[in-house]
Amino acid sequence: MLLKGERTFVVRDAGGFVAHINMPGWLKPKPTDHGQGPLAMVVESILDPGHQIAMHEHRNDEIISWVPDGVMRHDDRAAGRLVIDRDHLMVMNAGVSFWHSEETLASDPPLRMLQILVRPYAVDLEPKIQHGPMPAAAANVWRHLVGPEGEGAPFYVRSAIDFFDMRLDAGLRVEFPQKQGRDLYFYVFSGSVVVDKQTFVEGEQGLHLSDDKLEVEAQSASTLVAFLLDPNASITRQGTVGDHKKIPPAIIIRAFLRWRKFRHIWRRHLSHRRSKTEKAI
Repeated sequence: MLLKGERTFVVRDAGGFVAHINMPGWLKPKPTDHGQGPLAMVVESILDPGHQIAMHEHRNDEIISWVPDGVMRHDDRAAGRLVIDRDHLMVMNAGVSFWHSEETLASDPPLRMLQILVRPYAVDLEPKIQHGPMPAAAANVWRHLVGPEGEGAPFYVRSAIDFFDMRLDAGLRVEFPQKQGRDLYFYVFSGSVVVDKQTFVEGEQGLHLSDDKLEVEAQSASTLVAFLLDPNASITRQGTVGDHKKIPPAIIIRAFLRWRKFRHIWRRHLSHRRSKTEKAI
């Protein structure tokens, strides 16, 4: 089953820093969790030049920072200053505690990136930081960037999830990555694609609750990310961001989604009635 999510309605605007927060679990018709297994959330972050997010603490989150557009300047008490851009990736395995800040210089281009919050398999693990060049990208081929610790991916998280990216040329079709027993979640960072006869544009997302083959075709030049995740993996839900206490419980989201569906149907009904009235006149 392929579930489609439109551009998220959860947006945090802090003036110069805007976060579009995507909850994979909310794509389900009757959500029971904002995340899907080990994937807590995918945040599209936009930081204007010359802005800083001051030093702050993370606990029990594994955070992947993927920057296809712009430059993100990171500072922490362990590794010091690091630069993440289209050629470099960072994974912050926060564990028991990790402090860091983020900023852009006034001379930097606008920053648009993804910050991916992954749930670890245990709480209070040893804090670590990974930073380095990504493998060279091949045109129209999925690039494997992050996987479970010890399984050979260039970067790792302490959870049962794999992360891929790809730039797909217009008119081309490829298969999504597959792994037995894994669900697929994907996010369209730019462009427009068709998956299972459904169109997904920039900022939209899909959740495939199966390990069956699935193909994607680009209607325009597109950049996508994909995750293979074990929905039954051992996870913890104590991340300071990925499982923040202010995230609404599932029962409230189910009620909101039902209301939004009813509102859409009602608006279509009113539009249809107005159209009939205008024709009669």
